[in-house]
Amino acid sequence: MNSSIPRRTMITVEEAQARIAAQLGKGLPSEQVPLLGSLGRRLARDLVADQPIPHFSRSGVDGYAVRAQDTACAEPGRPAVLDVVETIACGQVPQASIGAGQAARIMTGAAVPAGADAVIMLEMTEAVVPAGSPPGTSTLVRVGKPAAPGDNVTAVGREAAAGELLLAAGTRIGAGEAAVLASLGCASVAVRKRPLVAVLATGTELLPVDTPSPLPVSGIRDSNSTMLAALAASAGADAELLRTASDRLEDVLPLVRQVMSSGDYDAIITSGGVSVGDYDVMVELFRQWDGELLFNKVQMRPGSPTSVGVWHNRLLFALSGNPSACMVGFELMVRPALLRMQGVEDPVNPGPNRFEAVWDGEIVKGTVYERYIRAKLRFEAGTVYVMPAGGNKSSDLISLSKAQCLVIVPPGGEGITPGSHVQVIGIEGCSLF
Repeated sequence: MNSSIPRRTMITVEEAQARIAAQLGKGLPSEQVPLLGSLGRRLARDLVADQPIPHFSRSGVDGYAVRAQDTACAEPGRPAVLDVVETIACGQVPQASIGAGQAARIMTGAAVPAGADAVIMLEMTEAVVPAGSPPGTSTLVRVGKPAAPGDNVTAVGREAAAGELLLAAGTRIGAGEAAVLASLGCASVAVRKRPLVAVLATGTELLPVDTPSPLPVSGIRDSNSTMLAALAASAGADAELLRTASDRLEDVLPLVRQVMSSGDYDAIITSGGVSVGDYDVMVELFRQWDGELLFNKVQMRPGSPTSVGVWHNRLLFALSGNPSACMVGFELMVRPALLRMQGVEDPVNPGPNRFEAVWDGEIVKGTVYERYIRAKLRFEAGTVYVMPAGGNKSSDLISLSKAQCLVIVPPGGEGITPGSHVQVIGIEGCSLF
């Protein structure tokens, strides 16, 4: 292998993300799937209300539909006495209009009859049952509390007007979104296709996951591939693990060419071989391929050698082989790209998982590059605190299982001190509670 180091021009994280975004256009095409099959997918089109929501005035409680003015003088000792003209259950259409001195027994969710402008809660009333009447029937009701117009009534269009945007394209469909879709009669849903990514780990030292212990000296099981597949799944993508490849270009280059020219995959993610050592195979690949190298050095720690190129209109993400650096590279470069493929317009700024917290760790010195510390969260008295999840060397592995977020240490400053406010990126797929 040619051990000469290719020229590296360092760029910021923001510039790297922008270069990736410029390659993605409007994202992947859409497909129609059954409603239950849309869970976890991204909407392909805006969803607007085809009629007001609700489309009829409905009762929010069990009680009596009344004209508020007929109860204006009601009080516990001197109740308003109203004639009950009908009982309205959910799904029934009111048959009578409420006139002066009248009321209708009504159930939660039922249509409020014409003429009524309020609903009195059942607990505020007393039914008058004439002697000899069947149980549960009444012709009069005593109301011991005045009602105001609109009390316990959900008016037409209160939640949304006809034509109002309910769910924007790119929205992830969860339980609430599925309920909205079902309420609008969407038995099938137009969603973006799931990105399909190939995952390739490079390194002669890598062993299959099922290699029994004790491991040979200098041999390690391939954990990066499994981690990247899990991260891709949490970003809404499907992942296929390729076989591990050695540190030789003649092993990696044909495999990468085959994957990227097949048309089956939307991107390939590799780990390992991006630094400046004699056996860093991805560096040599970028020297000899006929694709476009977007960048090969980023102002961040860990993972500054992270490199991205485009070939056959597909992105090649070359991430560090160090587990923690690999994960940081995915969160900053790969996840935003996968989300953009699914129609999320701006997955980076401000980003759905970015928030502010209070640092609850030791002093962290500032560095020339932006630094990302793996951290875990603690909630106390309404404040979100973050603290180190464990070791923060780029080669550390075990702390990844405890990390819930990344704490951003700005470059060129004094670092962060206990009690200071810090910017945080939540790691999607990890529990924050």
